[in-house]
Amino acid sequence: QVQLVESGGGTVQAGGSLRLSCAASRDSICMGWFRQAPGLPREGVATIRRDGRTTYGVSMKDRFTISKDNIKKTLDLQINGLKPGDTAMYFCAAHENVDCTVVAGPGPFRGWGQGTQVTVSS
Repeated sequence: QVQLVESGGGTVQAGGSLRLSCAASRDSICMGWFRQAPGLPREGVATIRRDGRTTYGVSMKDRFTISKDNIKKTLDLQINGLKPGDTAMYFCAAHENVDCTVVAGPGPFRGWGQGTQVTVSS
């Protein structure tokens, strides 16, 4: 089971930016970022496959950018123009299927980090 550790969360004002990072114990075919706000289901933010193919959640492609370093085994998420609605715990996840898309949901992902909290103040 891959081990994942997220970092980079914090409290920022609306309009600010954050870069989240995830350190992985090994590379995976598919990696992704999900987020979960209190009382809401886990929501897919973005996925990236080993070959670089990316997918994004609805309305997220304009402010979120996922990137991956296959050699360093790190996964990043750049978030610009933060809004209070982005407040959530952000999780890094991984699996070994080539079907690597946000629309598949969190179900295929087998490895999860502990999460990093992002809080956006208005």
